[in-house]
Amino acid sequence: MEVFKKGSNVFRILSEAVSEGIIFVNHQQIIVATNKAANMLFGYAEEELIGQHLDILIPEKYHSDHHKHVKGFMKGSDKRQMGHGRDLYGKRKDGSQFPVEVGLNPFTIYENDYVMALVIDISVRKKAEQELKHWAEIFNESLNEIFIFDAASLKFLDVNRGAQRNIGFSLDELRGLTPVDIKPDFDEVTFHNTIEPLLNGEKEKLKFNTTHQRKDGSTYPVEVHLQKTVRDNKDTLVAIILDITERVEYTDKLEKEVVERTRQLQDALAKEKELGELKTKFLSLVSHEFKTPLSGILTSATLAGKYTKTDQQEKRDKHLKTITSKVKYLNNIINDFLSIERLESGNVNYKFSTFPLSKVVNEVIYDANMLLKEGQSIAYPEGIDNIVVDFDEKILELVLTNLINNAIKYSSEHTTIKIVAEIIDDKLKVMISDEGIGIPKEEQKYIFNRYFRAENALLDQGTGIGLNIVKTHLEKLGGTITFRSIENEGSTFAITVPLNIENKL
Repeated sequence: MEVFKKGSNVFRILSEAVSEGIIFVNHQQIIVATNKAANMLFGYAEEELIGQHLDILIPEKYHSDHHKHVKGFMKGSDKRQMGHGRDLYGKRKDGSQFPVEVGLNPFTIYENDYVMALVIDISVRKKAEQELKHWAEIFNESLNEIFIFDAASLKFLDVNRGAQRNIGFSLDELRGLTPVDIKPDFDEVTFHNTIEPLLNGEKEKLKFNTTHQRKDGSTYPVEVHLQKTVRDNKDTLVAIILDITERVEYTDKLEKEVVERTRQLQDALAKEKELGELKTKFLSLVSHEFKTPLSGILTSATLAGKYTKTDQQEKRDKHLKTITSKVKYLNNIINDFLSIERLESGNVNYKFSTFPLSKVVNEVIYDANMLLKEGQSIAYPEGIDNIVVDFDEKILELVLTNLINNAIKYSSEHTTIKIVAEIIDDKLKVMISDEGIGIPKEEQKYIFNRYFRAENALLDQGTGIGLNIVKTHLEKLGGTITFRSIENEGSTFAITVPLNIENKL
């Protein structure tokens, strides 16, 4: 032990030659000498460690493994760095722990084996390594793509795992590529021109949108954030890439929604304008259509009151018939307006029942006879006595009434209105033909529009809503209405309705 005393020339040379901590232990791992740097490193006073077991400087949880490694080292008896590939920690006198690097050198003096341990506190280096590892993990695990490439050659130097996964290339493959190879919107000249403001210092950062192309050829929209840095004394560029597929899809969707909402608003405004025009037209029609028959009723009632004698009964009957006809006409108009209100509000309740077709036809023709002009007649349909219909009776009556009344209205005196009924493919088809004024060819496409009246029919009474109501009801109940017409020759309207409940909506 004398050789390790402070006054020994050998110890003085060994301990003062280095600034790192030096600890000498014998083969029993007993500390036989320390230098000043070692004492300060572990927080002990001079000579305080002498005679202590080396375990005093090692955290308890490492004692077992440490003993095994020391025994193996003593057998090998070669110079080496202790704990290569493992993290080593020392323990200070106050119990605190710190990372260390230990170099071991065995030697023999006077036939006694010793080991000199050169101990370095690597706390600063370890912290730097941990920070570097942390930043490396952030770089690699970032959900954004990160590309680092040489500013001169444009070759990729490093690419994080997020980018490799999304782009489909491995790191080795990418190191043989440049940004131009994955940006189909750029060629080399264009890309150099794009990054020039960064390289010459005009800008500190570039931001632009472009497209990336994967290894499989598919593309996706990206937002590029580009900055210059220096690596190994060479200018390099760091590109942080945001995959903006969802943003672009959302923007496209939003733009489409804006276009659609704009179209809907324009449609709504057009409909509102149309509705305003229809309301104006409606009020004009109502004023005209009600005023005329009411005037006729008032006149006939006044004249009928003047014929008080018995032999004037025929004249009274004529005016009473006029009154009845006008009231019937007003009643039909009111029913049409009520039908429109119910159709628009969705309050139509259809009531299906089974009834003979002849029942409805008889009622409609009976009422229509009151409207016939001089010499007009209605040809009763043949072969309808055995036709049974499963339908809404009131709706069928409304449809036939409207069509027959129109035939009477738009036909001249001494003409015939023909009614034909037949069964075709489990459907009832009824055709009403007249010899009237017909519908001008250029106006036929508007005939079912609400409030529309053909130019040649404007002098006749009418609201222009009857055919619209008929078509709407029939279509709701699985029926149809068509027509053919020649101006000044007449028109034929044909309706079809399902015969039985299985064909109903």
